[in-house]
Amino acid sequence: MRESLEIKGNVSLVLRDESGRFKARRVIHNTVPANGLAHVADRLSASPGQAAMGWMAVGTGTPSATLLGTELDRNALTSCTDAGAVVTYVGDWAAGDGTGALTEAGIFNVVTAATITMLCSASFTAVNKLAADTLKITWTLTLS
Repeated sequence: MRESLEIKGNVSLVLRDESGRFKARRVIHNTVPANGLAHVADRLSASPGQAAMGWMAVGTGTPSATLLGTELDRNALTSCTDAGAVVTYVGDWAAGDGTGALTEAGIFNVVTAATITMLCSASFTAVNKLAADTLKITWTLTLS
């Protein structure tokens, strides 16, 4: 019998140019801060007090335990699916959206508010998203 719960996450970032050609890819592990774990516990309760995760953000800094260091852009999730103990979040950035030397990403439960919760975050070497580029981030969390 297991007496602990772990959340392991992998993040895949795929950058494409204006013609859809592959430009860059990063695959990294994520960090789940204490407030992300508290969010999971809250959502397991009969009456959750926190909103479900619905947003993904990118930035040009380094994440703290609660927010991205230098958030550049936040978008509603393209999709969120679950299969067994695996939850997959997808976020898309269109041309002209979230442009810059991206080095961080995170998943959030609201777009902006004093009660915002970051479920998880990731830091990575710069992905240089130009104005004509598109970016897809696929975040896979496995609970074990």
